[in-house]
Amino acid sequence: MNEIIKNIEATQLKSEVAEFHVGDTVKVYAKVKEGTRERIQVFEGTVLKRQNGGARETFTVRKTSNGVGVEKTWPLHSPNVEKIEVIRRGKVRRAKLTYLRQRVGKKAKVKEIVK
Repeated sequence: MNEIIKNIEATQLKSEVAEFHVGDTVKVYAKVKEGTRERIQVFEGTVLKRQNGGARETFTVRKTSNGVGVEKTWPLHSPNVEKIEVIRRGKVRRAKLTYLRQRVGKKAKVKEIVK
């Protein structure tokens, strides 16, 4: 039974997924349906966490909009996620950056990896 589920999920995976990690600043191009029309909306923020694996893998992005923190969680292999573009790489030492929720201003920034 387990092999059957793995085979079904393998067909649902995207062939190319952008490589990004926790702490990176990314732009997520998401499809939004409004009535009969469909458009692409960009959500730019810091990746707080990546969860699970395979077809169920999700990632959470946080940004501040008009002084209010906004978080969105997307399935990585969803057809509603058009593409993910990495703006800058973040230097972090944790798998989940939930502590950023309590921080405001410069304290909420993640250091950038300089190459």
